[in-house]
Amino acid sequence: MFLKFHKEGAKIIMITVTCVVAIILLADYFLSTLWLIKSIQILALIFLILILQFFRNPTRHTKFNPYHVVSPVDGKVVVIEEVYEPEYFKDNRLQVSIFMSPINVHVTRYPISGDVKFSKYHPGKYLVAWHPKASTENERTTVVIENSEFGPVLYRQIAGALAKRIINYAVEGTKVGQGKDGGFIKFGSRVDLYLPLDSKIHVKLNQVVKGAEDIIASRNE
Repeated sequence: MFLKFHKEGAKIIMITVTCVVAIILLADYFLSTLWLIKSIQILALIFLILILQFFRNPTRHTKFNPYHVVSPVDGKVVVIEEVYEPEYFKDNRLQVSIFMSPINVHVTRYPISGDVKFSKYHPGKYLVAWHPKASTENERTTVVIENSEFGPVLYRQIAGALAKRIINYAVEGTKVGQGKDGGFIKFGSRVDLYLPLDSKIHVKLNQVVKGAEDIIASRNE
């Protein structure tokens, strides 16, 4: 199967490939100890493989349903609770948080189809993604999408200790499709979903979910 890579990784992949090739050739040319040459070359290749797997962008098959919220990312469910959402709704919502390790696919996908009502970037800190204050103090983006069947859904991309750049494609006033590419978070992160209180949650704590395919919640069916 052909392995696809996300466009956000194109520059980093090209630089990494160039550096790895140079390291392999230079090690072979300048060093004379065989075990040292092979060790350096193997480490360089392992680093290249890690970069390639991080920026992979596998095809996902979303079963479109306007009453469902699909997972926006790959990862593990680490929070399911009722909380106060202070930025947009300013009332209580059901929060579902998904933590992504560096080995997860880091493409962010739209959890529902609908109109982008709100899209805002916030600069901030780089606390570890599971820190309680990460959702309000870390670098993050907040996006709200609404359709007539489910209602408004807010998702927040949150940078982690290793994440140094959040990519967000959502533009206010545009329409987006469920499961389509909504952005990317580079090197470790978390995504929080804020849902209406009467949403039916379909996941459990510590469950591993797949972006654009696994159902997080449903409503109004």
